[in-house]
This record gives sequence, structure tokens and C-alpha cells, in this order.
Amino acid sequence: MINRRTAIPAPAAAPALGAPGAVVGSAPGAADLYSSNTVLYADPALVEGVDYRRRHRRRGIDAPGAQVVQGPQDRSASSRTTVIAPHGGGIERGTSELCLAAAGYHPADLAPTPPAGPVHDFWMFEGLRSSGNSALHVTSTHCDDAVARALCSGSLNVLSLHGCTTATAGLEAGARAVLVGGLNSTLRQYLMEEFAAVRIRAVNVSDEKEFAGLDPENICNRSSLGMGAQLELTTELRTAMITPGMSTRVHMLPLFWSFTTAARTAIQRLETTQPIP
Repeated sequence: MINRRTAIPAPAAAPALGAPGAVVGSAPGAADLYSSNTVLYADPALVEGVDYRRRHRRRGIDAPGAQVVQGPQDRSASSRTTVIAPHGGGIERGTSELCLAAAGYHPADLAPTPPAGPVHDFWMFEGLRSSGNSALHVTSTHCDDAVARALCSGSLNVLSLHGCTTATAGLEAGARAVLVGGLNSTLRQYLMEEFAAVRIRAVNVSDEKEFAGLDPENICNRSSLGMGAQLELTTELRTAMITPGMSTRVHMLPLFWSFTTAARTAIQRLETTQPIP
């Protein structure tokens, strides 16, 4: 079951979506090699910056390499939501770029996009290998990265981005769709409505087992309210959003911006009406 830096360095080279070595989605029931992020980080055979990397930003202040987020949590309108990609880079291709854009940063240069904001906190774990990134997959219920948990627990809302295949999602071949899950039913509803508004097929999986994201241990539900939302995008949808660009960077297609704008609008709707405890 899938439950499911003053300056941040430019993205390292990773296989293009659909290219050899690119993992486009994790199969339900696949056994992870690592039982948690902590176990993965402790493996002497892995080198951070070569095999994988972690990136995060809190309240617009970067903390490269920090393993603990300290200090009181700011609950202003610009930092009430955290966007995460637990399987970014070459693990579930396209989710790193989607995470950054949904948080309000351009994937190419981290410039606030749109310039007027708002921006949200973000965290991601990325596979950097040219192949074999699936070995770095840690299922969302076992994500125990200290920064990820601190950011999520200090936020009212969490939006988690993932990749899947049509086969594992139980959809027809070639389907461009996003599966919407998580325990925050209001955010789920807003996401469904905003995706429909831009004609992106969205499937509510709140009653399904594979991609529902209903486990309280799922990192998407580790907000201060104990609930969040999880998006699983099929390979075909991500391929229609992102194509290989010049050098090591990807090119974001119009559908990418329609998707991330819809997600940001859903977050804004939630934050506008959400009382702060």
C-alpha cells in the first residue's frame, strides 16, 4: 500500500521523465529497501549530493543541510501550508518541479512565481542517480526526516505530491489524471473543483485503499491538525506537463502551470476561510 539556503543549488542532472533510469511511479505493495529516511541516511553506501539530496525552505529562509528546524512556527498567511515531494528527482519524476511551483517558486531559478506570492514552506527528498532511484523510495507512512516532520507539524495544512502509473492507479492506459486523497476533506474538495475548472481529470480516492492517503502516519497527515492532502499524478499527466529542456533542466509546458495554479488556488481558498487555532 502506498500512502503515498541563501541560494538553493541548481538541480542536478537526472533522467528525463520516461527516459531509461527514470522511475515514473511506485508500485503498490513494492517492498522498500529502507524502512525509514533515518535508515537510508545512515547507509554508508549512499552519499548525499551524489545519490540523493534534501531541499527545504521555511518562511522564505533557507537552511542548507539543517536536520532540525528550530524556533516557533509562524502561522501567517504565507506560511500556514507546507508543500512536500517525498519521492522527488528521479524517484517519481516531475514531483520536485511541481512541489516548487505549488509552493510559489519557479523550478528553474527559485524566483517567487508569481512575484507577488504567496510562497509556502516546502520540503523534498530527491533521487539523483542516473538509474536505480527506486531503491531510494521510502513509503510516506515511514517518512521520518526531521525537517519534513517539523515543517508539517508546524503547519495547518500539508500538500504532498507523488507520481504513479495508470496500472497501479487502476485507470485505463494513457489516462492523464490526478488522484486526490488525504484526510483533509475540505482541501480535497477544493482541489477537485480547481482541477475541474482547468479541465484536468481528478479522481477522488478517499474511499480507495491504494492511493487514499488516509493513514494518520502518512507524512501528508502530520500537520498540526492531523490531516492533509495527497496528489498522485499518472505518468501520462506528468509527461504532458514537463519535457526535457536544454542542459540538465526541464521545460514546463502550459499544462504544468494550469495544474500548479489550480493547486495554489485550492490552498488559498482553504487558508482564506480557515480559522487559526
